[in-house]
Amino acid sequence: MRITFVSNYINHHQLPFCNAMSEIGDDVEFFFIQTIPMEEKRLNMGWGFDDKAFPFVVRYYEEEERAKDLILNSDVVLFGWTEDRIWDVEQKRLSSGKLSFRVSERIYREGQWKFISPRGLMKKYNEHFKFRNKPVYLLCTGAYVASDFSLIKSFPGKMLKWGYFPDAAGSEAVAQRGGYKKRLCWAGRLIDLKHPEFAVKVAAALKAAGFDFTMDIVGDGPLKGRLTDMVKELGLETKVNLTGGKTPEEVLSYMRGADIFLFTSNYLEGWGAVVNEAMQSGCAVVASNEAGAVPFLIEDGKNGLIYKDGSYEDFEHKVRFLLDHPDMIKPMGTAAMETINNKWNAKNAAAELIRFCRELESGKTPVATDNGPMSPAAVLTPPGFSRTLKEKNHLE
Repeated sequence: MRITFVSNYINHHQLPFCNAMSEIGDDVEFFFIQTIPMEEKRLNMGWGFDDKAFPFVVRYYEEEERAKDLILNSDVVLFGWTEDRIWDVEQKRLSSGKLSFRVSERIYREGQWKFISPRGLMKKYNEHFKFRNKPVYLLCTGAYVASDFSLIKSFPGKMLKWGYFPDAAGSEAVAQRGGYKKRLCWAGRLIDLKHPEFAVKVAAALKAAGFDFTMDIVGDGPLKGRLTDMVKELGLETKVNLTGGKTPEEVLSYMRGADIFLFTSNYLEGWGAVVNEAMQSGCAVVASNEAGAVPFLIEDGKNGLIYKDGSYEDFEHKVRFLLDHPDMIKPMGTAAMETINNKWNAKNAAAELIRFCRELESGKTPVATDNGPMSPAAVLTPPGFSRTLKEKNHLE
């Protein structure tokens, strides 16, 4: 079976899945078609590596005819984020009746009211709806993706859970933790949608309540100056460390040393791969339910804590709960690690995808798993729905 994954470029979030696919066995031939070189801004963030070191990578911009042949003639093709340059060959593949998958984050994350746009509906018709009766399935990279696509009546009965599968390799992390003083970590771009100010605000509240802790805020971005001022104004210099930008490997080292990881992104966050990484590193994660990864990965109170609808008050309540009950931190982190190592990881995703494809190929109706990658994706109302609808009405 030849399986080809098409996307803009390979990166450290996709590489574990691609490696797992390439290592399945002699009866599976795997290729990744990279449609463009990685952008300079991503390279500057430490995302770059030598893609030529991986024999399964095919560069569309260097080997166009070979890439087109793989897209049209592979047994299975997965389309991720692609470019206009491959529009015609992509359309031809999806119309062919050969098994294909769309891998997608949300298409209406800024507000589902946008689906009524006539121009947008025509675009979505050409991209998705007209293939609804073809063997084209949707791999939902986020818990609210199915809701968006249900609005345009695409992929009926063919929407499956999917995600990003970074490998944090944090199996030794929990044993290294402990002690009275707790270490908290936040990591990501310092931008509005990720709400890093929540981390600084909660640090002030924890200090005022007398908790013994330190906090690392790992990342860089336009809000760094504002956060630096907040730390000074709130007298948190001995509690909060703004590390600046770090490579992916350096970010993981902070996670592995942390007891609690704070994930504060709002509904504009399609997935949130740092959640996977922090869970696999053994952190007890406090996370917003608005980001796509959270409902798939976290079972509230068991392998993490979820706060609701972007509420800072609920966020602070959940963080304080863990510090008030420190005996729960390590078991929760261990359960988080097991969730990733046993279910939501690249190796399991690759195995489930191939099982699903083989069952279809043999004429069977695939038996979906009850949870994890390739399980049915339910239609969940996005938490930001009412808020974005109010914003839309206000603008009008």
